[in-house]
Amino acid sequence: MSKRALALTVAGATALGVVASMAPASASPAKGKLPYVVMMAELPAVAYEGGLAGLPATKPAEGEKINARSKKVTDYAGHLKRKQKAALTGAGVAEKPVNQMTTAANAFAVQLTEAEAERMREQQDVLVVVKDTMRQKQTDASPTFLGLNGKGQAWATGLTGEGVTVGVIDTGIWPEHPSFADPGLKRPEGLPDNIPCEFGDTSYNPADKPFTCQNKLIGARDMRTLYKLLQGPEVYNSARDYDGHGTHTASTAAGNADVKASIFGIDRGTVSGIAPKASIIAYSALGEGGGYGSDLAAAIDQAVADGVDVLNYSIGSSSPTVGPDDIAFLFAADSGVRVATSNGNAGPNAGTIGSPAQVPWVTSVGASTHNRGFNAIAKLGNGKEYKGASVTEALPSKPLVDAAALGNPLCLEDKAFNPAPTGKIVLCERGTNARVAKGKAVHDAGGAGMILFNNNDAMALITDSHWLPAVHVNNTNGLAIKAYIELARGNAKATLTQGVAEPAKGSVMADFSSRGPNMKPASDNIIKPDVTAPGVNILAGNTPTPGDGRPGQLFQSISGTSMSSPEVAGLMALSTQANPDWSPAAVKSSLMTTARQDVFKEDGKTQADPFDMGAGHVNPGKVRAKGSMFNPGIVYDADTLDYVGYVCGSAENFFTSTLCNGVKESGRSFEASQLNLASMASSAVAGSKTFTRTVTNVSDNNLNLKAQVDVPAGFAVEVTPVRIRMKPGEKATFTVKVSNESSAVGDWKFGALTWKGSGYQARSPIALKASALQAPAEVTGTGAVGTGTAEVSFGYTGPYSVDSFGLAAEERTAGSVGQDPNGSFSPGDVGNGATRHDVDLTGTKFFRMTLNQADLTGPTAGAADLDVYVYSLATGRLVAQSGAGDTNEVIELKDPAAGQYAVFVHGWGTGGQVVNYNFHSWKVSSTPNAGTLKVTDAPASATLGQTGTITYSWSGVAAGTTGLGLLSHKDANGEMGTTLVTIKN
Repeated sequence: MSKRALALTVAGATALGVVASMAPASASPAKGKLPYVVMMAELPAVAYEGGLAGLPATKPAEGEKINARSKKVTDYAGHLKRKQKAALTGAGVAEKPVNQMTTAANAFAVQLTEAEAERMREQQDVLVVVKDTMRQKQTDASPTFLGLNGKGQAWATGLTGEGVTVGVIDTGIWPEHPSFADPGLKRPEGLPDNIPCEFGDTSYNPADKPFTCQNKLIGARDMRTLYKLLQGPEVYNSARDYDGHGTHTASTAAGNADVKASIFGIDRGTVSGIAPKASIIAYSALGEGGGYGSDLAAAIDQAVADGVDVLNYSIGSSSPTVGPDDIAFLFAADSGVRVATSNGNAGPNAGTIGSPAQVPWVTSVGASTHNRGFNAIAKLGNGKEYKGASVTEALPSKPLVDAAALGNPLCLEDKAFNPAPTGKIVLCERGTNARVAKGKAVHDAGGAGMILFNNNDAMALITDSHWLPAVHVNNTNGLAIKAYIELARGNAKATLTQGVAEPAKGSVMADFSSRGPNMKPASDNIIKPDVTAPGVNILAGNTPTPGDGRPGQLFQSISGTSMSSPEVAGLMALSTQANPDWSPAAVKSSLMTTARQDVFKEDGKTQADPFDMGAGHVNPGKVRAKGSMFNPGIVYDADTLDYVGYVCGSAENFFTSTLCNGVKESGRSFEASQLNLASMASSAVAGSKTFTRTVTNVSDNNLNLKAQVDVPAGFAVEVTPVRIRMKPGEKATFTVKVSNESSAVGDWKFGALTWKGSGYQARSPIALKASALQAPAEVTGTGAVGTGTAEVSFGYTGPYSVDSFGLAAEERTAGSVGQDPNGSFSPGDVGNGATRHDVDLTGTKFFRMTLNQADLTGPTAGAADLDVYVYSLATGRLVAQSGAGDTNEVIELKDPAAGQYAVFVHGWGTGGQVVNYNFHSWKVSSTPNAGTLKVTDAPASATLGQTGTITYSWSGVAAGTTGLGLLSHKDANGEMGTTLVTIKN
């Protein structure tokens, strides 16, 4: 796979596959071009506060929606579009833009060559140009389990979402579904009159019948502009759901109440959406292969213009990098739209959260179980019975065979069974392909049924709409069934019962639910997910023409954080009806501070921690009760400038220096840990760390609250002031100082701060990781000779010293490389798309190599994209690589094994021309304190909680070059961290 086809995970726990009912229309990218998103510097309409002649402010007043039809907004949108087109003209690009966004984002998509992309970056009004990448789907929580239909709870008090509009960005919607029939609702106020209802392209697919939208399903838009341009419309050329994912999420969030459900003719009772009287606008932005970021950002932009109150976004990628949809969500929040998003399905390993779940302005939702399951029994010929998950029909006694004995243990569709399992039940092992695809493979081979078993017992048991009767069992039971088949020597038999609803253990984290902490470049100084909600075996709507599973069913029971996210979107709709003037941050805070913590890890026994469940399991409570989601007492609020400060301080700053400087001058912090969130985290507590937070009294009462702390193990916590008093509407600011007293370095510890009093309690989780040392990653200086300082903080008491290494002189190595014909690197490409340089790293403490666009010469140098790979000649293994967009490559090896290494410069994209280059490299000697970088003063020892200053000097940096060195921070056990020293002359 080329580096441009970024590997984004299918984040649905059910891996949703591709079954097209029709051949897609032919479509392909423009020759020699790739899709890009161009983000412009000017603010979108929801954030523009005026200042341009003849263009008044378009930012809506607090509590109001933007009127995208008003003259001032359309005039400003026209201005932004003209600037977008002018940027294209200035870059000499003839290609027309698609997905021009002006409401929640100022951006557009366009196909560009590498050279055109480089020229676009040079345009004055262009902020950033990034390659468009794909996002993926992230596939009946009982209202009783959530606490919605009891006395005093939401539904009983009239909170059903009526008058609230929920936007669902997904695979589209099946409009004829009974969950979306109009029960006689009034149209929500403030919506445009011309929201389209895009169904009925029967010339493309006769099954795409016309449909007239109403006050339940207000409208539906097909937003797959770039997707259809590049890949075709596929099953339907409309907003009709080809997959079932979108219908499921929409009906979970806001489907009608008490809709009769059946699967395979089996009565499954009734289902209800969380906000059953909310209205829906559907945005089809995903094709079978996923969705382009610009299509998704355009859907967000359009949803804000359409006036939705809540957005569900069960979509994401495994990458934590910020994309155009993340920024569109920031400005959607600025306009008052509440956003729920799936946290991802890459768990249970730590650090598996991707985009957009990782950003602080959305509410990311983990997946856990609820107290109802669908189970069936696999009864073997020896009388043993094994329970598993199933919604399929029963199957009388049939011969039972092990797929492994048929040469296809995983029941792969592209691998034959030998012999074919005609008329038999097949035991299949989970892994590699989708669960539903395994059943399809057995079905197509003539099998009668399937028993699917997990790879370990902690994995969730999932109900799928299998092509034949099937039971999903755990690993222990699967291995027992496997042993029975072997002992029976060809005489094994089994009977499968019909899946029935049974009580289950709720509030157990699904093994697939992605876990925190955030990974770089996202900040691990905020806790993610924010909350958890039911996402395992959720019964809701389906399309009768699904991409996966047996067709013809209007309901399905599937799993994923895709399923838990719309539950929170539904709760947001109820909250919006109850408190329409609350900001999205306030709504998120209310969900977090009122959550319950009786949640377990996937083993069902161990207490879940904040990186599993966030603040805890959503717990709406009685509407008028103190401490309910609707009446939390206090909220942690935040505005757009707070979030812009976070972006300005992040590794991926999308904003101009002018905007960032203005945000800093307004007093906003660029530090993620200081965001006014209802949680607190620090990944590097060396000694002490202080958090500052502000809460707002949203109750009708005077509040007298006292801080109570569940102290993280090994830390001390001091809250100042320890008591706060607020009148209704007032704010109070407090600090939380955490100090490491005995916590082991590198271990995350968890606790909580709860404000209690006046009948309320609002809880915020705390996550802390002790660090032995807090030192700058890099310090810089200028001149042939000079001095500098570096500040350090200590998280221990004991010996401390600093060694210096270097300075290493800059070396420049010339070479040239041509186009790799297939764009995929291997060491054998030397002379045909790759050039090799050998380097001896014996006696090297630190090796760095850089190769940038400015280092290239030749006809296509300005647009060439070169990559770098480094192999150890001793082992033959790849030890480092850099494949950044364009040519912006950095290789760093710390303490490399002594020996020879091969550095390969790869011509990923040279426009078919030979490109000349001069790369820069430094080999910092491993001999300490022997070079021209000297430590002249440093603390003699470390004291827990204290800070110190290191003074260093340098000399001998040649003019026009850069010298490189390291400061090595040591305790009694040796090196515990380094600071890179870069000196330019």
